[in-house]
Amino acid sequence: MSAKPTLRIDVWSDIACPWCYVGKRHLEQALAKFPHAGEVRIVWRAFELDPKAQRVSDSKVPHLERIARKYGISIAQAQENRDRLVAIAARDGLELDFDKLRSGNTFDAHRLLHLAHERGVQDALKERLMRAYFTEGRAIGDRNELVALAVEVGLGPDEVRTVLDSDKYAAEVRGDEALAQQLGISGVPFFVMAGKLGVSGAQPAAVLLEALGQAWGEIAPAQYAEGAACGPDGCA
Repeated sequence: MSAKPTLRIDVWSDIACPWCYVGKRHLEQALAKFPHAGEVRIVWRAFELDPKAQRVSDSKVPHLERIARKYGISIAQAQENRDRLVAIAARDGLELDFDKLRSGNTFDAHRLLHLAHERGVQDALKERLMRAYFTEGRAIGDRNELVALAVEVGLGPDEVRTVLDSDKYAAEVRGDEALAQQLGISGVPFFVMAGKLGVSGAQPAAVLLEALGQAWGEIAPAQYAEGAACGPDGCA
């Protein structure tokens, strides 16, 4: 009998993307119902919504006004959109507090996520960074904040500082972004399952669960297909 297959899911997202936070929850909800969740491996890929952002923004412009300017909409429309997003997130147990938000550059945070991947705590750091940014109002472009958050998930402070004080993992972050361009990814979150099935946006958990089943069917040998069984003489 061959070894169990592994379903790899590459997820392009940015820490400063609220829909990416919602999409993460929806993926977790889908995996909770997926019978082969133990064979799933998630890799978080870098995507910067604003690569030119200051490390920590010193803008005094309120969040709603910045969003209205960015998308060419009224303050009222921006408020309506934000209220809808906050309500959707709340249904998934997420608290988004845009009034506390301290925007900034996410490049260093993405570099630390590559370190966390090597140390086996990437998902934990991704979750911690998003909660810090969207719920606690912490500046994830501030390197002292990044050290503190990384230590919370088990990374060593000296190693984290060494990474932040160098250009380590910069090439990996740029590589993620270059691959996103090659794949035509222009918005996040974007899920690539089994290297071939793409799902764009913070889709409902049911949609992601269906995609997981389809991707599993692409990689799983016959003996792991639904309804297959194994006996003394092998698997059928």
